[in-house]
Amino acid sequence: MSIQKIHLRKLLNLFYLSERELISALRGDIRHDIYQDSHPSQQKSGGDFHSPFWSDVKSYLHGEIDLKKQTQKRISLNPRRRRLYPLLQNGFLNWWNEKRRWSNQEYKFLQESIKGQMVFQNHELTVKVENLLSLDIGENTKRLIYPYFSESPRLSNEAARIGLWVMSRALKGTNPEEMRILDVLRGEAFSLSGYPLQGNEENLFLQNYEYILGLRQKLLKDYR
Repeated sequence: MSIQKIHLRKLLNLFYLSERELISALRGDIRHDIYQDSHPSQQKSGGDFHSPFWSDVKSYLHGEIDLKKQTQKRISLNPRRRRLYPLLQNGFLNWWNEKRRWSNQEYKFLQESIKGQMVFQNHELTVKVENLLSLDIGENTKRLIYPYFSESPRLSNEAARIGLWVMSRALKGTNPEEMRILDVLRGEAFSLSGYPLQGNEENLFLQNYEYILGLRQKLLKDYR
């Protein structure tokens, strides 16, 4: 079941979809699992829609590409990206340029790959926190930036708190104060200093997940 080994960003998206959108997403997940089970030789997919863009962001910050030109190149290779990629590009650049304008801090990429998982044994659930933008901005300070790409719903304050709670437990040996979740389309970053945990994040997480899991089990009956 794909929702039992899942990226944090996807889970946050599912948590706050409308009922109609959630049912549609879960039906798509069920159909995907059925297809994968009947086509074992095609288990590997070609990657998600947003990974190439995030890879381009990292290359841009390395000084290797012009992000705007690369975005146009991506669109020319796949016209399906024509609407969304410029929105992602503009959201990221607006945030990055504004941040650089008021902080003007030098940065370099961390050498180590920072990623982790949070496992909920009682639910046989593994939440993956991967593909961060990990920067050293001097004075022994890091920024561990996790992207949220979804157009709808936008990342709410509550969703951000849940995400930061998961990150603080999944990324062992790191400082939670250095973590950020970036709503890329809106160019808005969330941190513990701006959105401190309230102590109910675990309950909110489990309530949302258990509801989704129960709804999926009900929908699954339609495919048997």
